[in-house]
Amino acid sequence: MRQPAQPLSSEQPDPRVLSLLGVVQAIFLAVAGGVAGLVLIAWLVPPFAPLMPNFWNLMKVNTTLMVLGSAIAIFLTQPRRSALSLHIARVIAIVVVCLAAATLAEFAFHINLHIDTLFAADALSPIPGRPSLQTAITFVVAGIVLTNIRARKGLLSLLIDSLTLLLSLLVLTFFSGFMFGALRLYGLSLQTRVAPPTLLCMFLLAVTIFNRRAEYGVFSILVGGGIGGRTARLAAPWALVLPFTLSGARGLLQTYTPLPEEYSLALTASIMAIFGLCLILVLSRRVNRLEHAIRELSLRDELTGIYNRRGFYLLAEQAYLLAQRAGAPFFVLFVDLDYLKLINDALGHEVGSERLKQIAQILGKTFRETDVVGRLGGDEFIAAGRADALDLHVAMARLEDTVAALNRADPGQRYPISFSLGLVVSPPASTETLDSLIERADAVMYEAKRTKKRAGGPTLA
Repeated sequence: MRQPAQPLSSEQPDPRVLSLLGVVQAIFLAVAGGVAGLVLIAWLVPPFAPLMPNFWNLMKVNTTLMVLGSAIAIFLTQPRRSALSLHIARVIAIVVVCLAAATLAEFAFHINLHIDTLFAADALSPIPGRPSLQTAITFVVAGIVLTNIRARKGLLSLLIDSLTLLLSLLVLTFFSGFMFGALRLYGLSLQTRVAPPTLLCMFLLAVTIFNRRAEYGVFSILVGGGIGGRTARLAAPWALVLPFTLSGARGLLQTYTPLPEEYSLALTASIMAIFGLCLILVLSRRVNRLEHAIRELSLRDELTGIYNRRGFYLLAEQAYLLAQRAGAPFFVLFVDLDYLKLINDALGHEVGSERLKQIAQILGKTFRETDVVGRLGGDEFIAAGRADALDLHVAMARLEDTVAALNRADPGQRYPISFSLGLVVSPPASTETLDSLIERADAVMYEAKRTKKRAGGPTLA
């Protein structure tokens, strides 16, 4: 069966936070694309240039192309995009990397690849048409991240998360260099520095990339619905802003450092910001582990080890909201165990308890770890999760085969394993509530139970 986007835990992204971030990302991409688009028009349509600010020509044509390419790649990697969109985004990201890497090669080997003035002349610049060294480095890193921005597991995901953190450090360093007047941190000279519009675009893209990675990588704690996630969202802005505030105050007090004052201020602010962010990630994950341990004590059925009624409703509601956001179908399977009263009366409650444990184990092996399986009480069990018709057909066949095999292995048992099922599936565009789905599944189950009684006794259908 197809795996959901994220595991269900206290680190599960909060759908409401993701929706808000989606709006913020759309605004940031629109602003970055708008700025780069205006500058590109000014280069390609000279009569438009006088309308631009004086420093606009520090943002080169190739820089605008890298900004626009990165923005398009981010847009194409949004949730629910097709495989074709993801392939196109990866190709665009590779082009961005190649363009930025070519600029780095020109700086490193003192060569001219004749790509800087391919679209527009730049006669007034000491290095016509060439983006700054800092801009090239930034877009090499950003482009590599965008080629695999949706990586979820393994070393690749760890690499992309590390590069995302590096991208954030680079942009913060350039911003702090601009803020504190440390020219060498954001340019080789006044004519080859990172232009203000370029710095703005890089900041907007870096924030958007970081937010997008939060849906997949180690930064997911920042969008989590648990205590750790809420703590991180509250503390992260302070961790990023406070070091710059302190460094600004430090500059006013004219403290002494081995480096020139403006350089020490800029570097200290950037390192402190990233250090604070990493500290929050570590602390928040520890909080989430504690929360998970506490919730497990109250959400698990003591007898069977699967979720109890409270645990099921809490996690199933979360899973259903994410399925609706992703446009995925969602199933609810209601299970009512047959013969339990007869087993308790004839063989004792200990045997009945063992049968309940056995059913819980069967359901746990039938469905995925990321599906929600619970015991509502007595002889009633329930399962829920994302799945389409083919997925469910495979799961139900596996359930039937498991039960049949267990009954064949013990042909002399007085009460074979048997239960009545009620299955309903919510279509991707449905606005039906989880409670309504469960009520429908319960009704289907009772109808199946009545049908079996009319047929002469409960058997697995």
